[in-house]
This record gives sequence, C-alpha cells and structure tokens, in this order.
Amino acid sequence: MSHPPPPGTPKARIPHPQQPPPPYPRIGAGLWQRCLSGGLAVWVPTAGVALAARSTAALATPVLLGAFLVPVVFVLWAYERHGRDLGVSAVLGCFLAGGALGVLGASLAASSAPVPSPGRFLTVALAEEAAKLGALVFALRRQPAVRGVRAGLVLGAAVGVGFAAMESAGHVLDAALWAPDPWGQLETELARGLLAPLGQGSWTAVTGGVLLALRRPDGRFRYAPPVVAACVGAALLHALTDTARGIAPWLVVRLTGRGARTGLFAPGYPPQPSAAQQHLLTLVSALGPTLVALAGLAWALSLARRNPPWKNTP
Repeated sequence: MSHPPPPGTPKARIPHPQQPPPPYPRIGAGLWQRCLSGGLAVWVPTAGVALAARSTAALATPVLLGAFLVPVVFVLWAYERHGRDLGVSAVLGCFLAGGALGVLGASLAASSAPVPSPGRFLTVALAEEAAKLGALVFALRRQPAVRGVRAGLVLGAAVGVGFAAMESAGHVLDAALWAPDPWGQLETELARGLLAPLGQGSWTAVTGGVLLALRRPDGRFRYAPPVVAACVGAALLHALTDTARGIAPWLVVRLTGRGARTGLFAPGYPPQPSAAQQHLLTLVSALGPTLVALAGLAWALSLARRNPPWKNTP
C-alpha cells in the first residue's frame, strides 16, 4: 500500500504536452498595412526624383514598385482576412504562377493575333483566362485538400493579381516608347496598378471559386460546364476592358481635334501626343476598365454571399 509523501516534499513536475507546430507559417496581423505604408514611403520620393530629373532611367524603381505594390498588398490582405488556413505556400504559389504562366499565355496569344480588333481582344482574353486557370491548377496540383468556394475565391484572386502585376509593368514599359514624358508613364502605372485587384483579381476569383467548388475529394479537378461558363464570362469582361483601352487613342484624337486620324483600335498613344493628350488618354483609358472591374467585383461578391464560409469547409 502506497503512503502519501511527507509534508514539505516537492511535487514531481508533470511535463506539459507539447503543442503541435502550426500547419502553416504565421504572419503577423496588419502586415498588409505596413507593406502599403512602407511601399508608399519609398514610391513617393523615387517618383518625385524621376519627375524632377525628367529621366526615364530613374523610373525603374517607381515603375516596378508601383506595378507590384497594390497586388502584393491585396494578396496579403486576402491571406490575413480569408486565407490563413490555406497556407502561405498556396497563396504565394498562386501569385507567382499567375504572373509567370498568365503572361506567357498572353504573349503567345498576342503574337498570333497582332492586329488590334474586337476579335483579337476576345482571342487574347480567352487565352489569358485559360492560362490563369491552368496556373491555378498547376499551383494546387499537390494540395488535394484545398477546395471549396472560399479557397477558390482567395487563390483565384491571387492568380489574377499576380498576372496583373506583370502585365502592368509591361504596359508601362510600352508607354515609355510611345510617350517619353515620365509623368505620362507614372499616370499609366497608377491607373493600371490601382485597377489590378478590381479587374483581373475579381473575375479570376470567380473562375477559381467555381473550379475549386467542383474539385473532387481526391484532388482531381472537374472541368464541368459551370467552370467553362465562368471562364468564358471572365474572358468577356477581360475583352471589354481591352476594347475600352483600345478605343481610347481614337477618342482622344476626336475630342482634342489634334493629331493624325488614328484607326478605331490604334495601339498605344496618338502619334506625337501633347502633354494634354497624355493626361486625357490616361483618364479615358481608366474610365471603361473601371466600370468593367466593378461589374467583375459585384460578380465575385455575389458568389461569396451565396456560399458563406460554413458551407465551404472541405
């Protein structure tokens, strides 16, 4: 028979059970806010120096930083608010895959249809949306547990803004060839950078939400009619955006009455644009895409409201 220990005997220390490590790396809350404020703190002075020096070479830092700042901040916000359980690797992988594979698909499609026209815009849009869908599948091919509408919305948006960041940087470099004025290039960057999450992010989020909602429990993807319909709908919004930008130079020439009579879908800037034409072109080029982006955002929000988080648990 065991006797209780005498008074004053120290109790044996019972080891506490070890907590299992978190399934994903933790990122501090509010990182997206710090990233945004830090990025602006760097972008504003570098852009000011480039404008003061009127040097295209000095635009490298503000152009690259401006092209990626809003997309990266958007991805961090989406991760903190809605995607912590998905893991950093899934979100970051989708962002990088969207930038690399999406731009590759866009380049191949654009080279096959070089003449600007509504048919060309639709062809390129279909190719880009299919490439972004392929990027999402590629990034998640070894993560069979990632499925559901909410996961698709978050990761689809990551793919879309990754593509938009690369595309924005390319378009600003293209603007440097048409309008050597640094202010015109910065205007182009601001317009595209701010619209990136609303446009590319929202309609690719819808495609991703539908794709992962229909993903099988074993990880296989189903390319059912709803997935095809979502991809085609995203491509139509994408083509409308490109068409609105495509007719902008023609509208600027008509409104200002200055410059050669460009064709309806003349690429880039009007021939030898004035400073006023550059500013007006930036404004006109942003109005149409803004309306289309808002339509895409409303589509994504309606899908999220119809599928609240408690219905999307794998």
